[in-house]
Amino acid sequence: QVQLVESGGGLVQAGGSLRLSCATSGRFIRTYTMAWFRQVLGKEREFVAAISWSGGRTLLSNSMKGRVTISRDNARNSVVYLQMSSLKPEDTAVYYCAARSSGLISTQEQEYDYWGQGTQVTVSS
Repeated sequence: QVQLVESGGGLVQAGGSLRLSCATSGRFIRTYTMAWFRQVLGKEREFVAAISWSGGRTLLSNSMKGRVTISRDNARNSVVYLQMSSLKPEDTAVYYCAARSSGLISTQEQEYDYWGQGTQVTVSS
């Protein structure tokens, strides 16, 4: 059973930074492709970033490119990080961690098998 638990969200002023973490558990989780998505209430879930199982490949959304990095630490249980900087009020959303057993990076939420409960990020102007 794969479990994902996000943390690190909160309230930050525009221009500030946050680092989100996704603690994972489950067999073979180190071999999973991991991603971050975000969702504003009433809107569709939006892809933010993804990382391959080894960390060797990443993909970032155009909306956050240059302001976000994704990384993972596969020692012991895999932890996935989303470092965000120069945050804007429009970055306010619930941020979700997701995992897929395929080795292919995807920006499509339906291709991810497991999801965390989400962590709220609020950016004030």
